[in-house]
Amino acid sequence: MTPRQNQILNTIIETYAISAEPVSSAVLSRQFNYSPATIRSEMANLEKMGLITHTHTSAGRIPTDQGYRVYVNSAKSLSAEDRIKNAVAKKIISAGDGTKAVKAATEVLSDLTRNLSWATLADNFYLSGMAALFSQPEFASADSAFEVARLLDSLDQWLEEASLGEKVNIYIGHENPIGRASNCTLIISRFSSPYSSDSYIGILGPTRQSYRQVIDLVDYTGRLLEEELNER
Repeated sequence: MTPRQNQILNTIIETYAISAEPVSSAVLSRQFNYSPATIRSEMANLEKMGLITHTHTSAGRIPTDQGYRVYVNSAKSLSAEDRIKNAVAKKIISAGDGTKAVKAATEVLSDLTRNLSWATLADNFYLSGMAALFSQPEFASADSAFEVARLLDSLDQWLEEASLGEKVNIYIGHENPIGRASNCTLIISRFSSPYSSDSYIGILGPTRQSYRQVIDLVDYTGRLLEEELNER
């Protein structure tokens, strides 16, 4: 992929994350010093690569699961704003004991990302943001809601994989072995605590994510919980 194609792909993903609407060549041409014909040609190339696709009702393009994966893997900086991290830190630090801190973390993570947030601590399971999750346009139909429910019912499977993987694990759309058709992204951060060597916090939301912010925020929340719980 050329630098220009990478630039266009990144912009499609970041624009779509905000608008939830297919991104047209006209929108992109207003952001770049490229002709509309050049934009359309590059969009066609990206579609041939399987990184973007189009819907039947719009001339615009939306990212594919593969496009999101390329974006996440190639991003040089995945970072949330300091003010957002400060909001997380304030909520966790002021919460009190371990269970209250984890509960507070799930609540603030859901509020800030507009995703469903969940966490485990020993035998406890915390969940926040179900209404936020199902307010997303991707989950308006009964079929999509059912696929999301299948993911939630199978969280144990992801936690087993996460315990063997990286500190932060990301599953995008069809990468999920359960609920492949749900158009969901699952981001899991593993942390240790006096309650359990393998505790987890994560989000479940649409593949349409502000990945630069959300991945860093989940990672930061996990690391902060580990630090706070081990100091108490």
